[in-house]
Amino acid sequence: MKKNLKKANFWVRRRSNIPVLLIGTLVVLLLFFNEDTSVSLNMEYERQINAIKAEIKQNRDSAAFYRARREAIVNGATDLEYLAREQYHMQKPSEDVFLIK
Repeated sequence: MKKNLKKANFWVRRRSNIPVLLIGTLVVLLLFFNEDTSVSLNMEYERQINAIKAEIKQNRDSAAFYRARREAIVNGATDLEYLAREQYHMQKPSEDVFLIK
C-alpha cells in the first residue's frame, strides 16, 4: 500500500504543477463563493432580467392595444358611439336605458 501511495505521489508531482493547481482552485472557489461574482447571484440576476423583459413585453402589448383603440375612436364615429353607450351608459334624448346586472 505504501508503495502504491509513493508511486501516485511521485506521478502527481512529476505530471502536475502544484502551484498552478492551487491558484486554479482558488480562482474557481472565488467565482463560486465571492459575493460579487457568485453563480447563485448571477442566476438570480438572470431571473430578474427575464421577469422584467416579460413585463416590458406585456406593457408594449397593452400599449399597442390602447393605441389602436384610441385611433379607432378618433377615426370612427361608430366606435365612439359604442364606447359612450356601453361604458358610460350614455343615451340619446329619445331613448330609455335599462341596466341589467
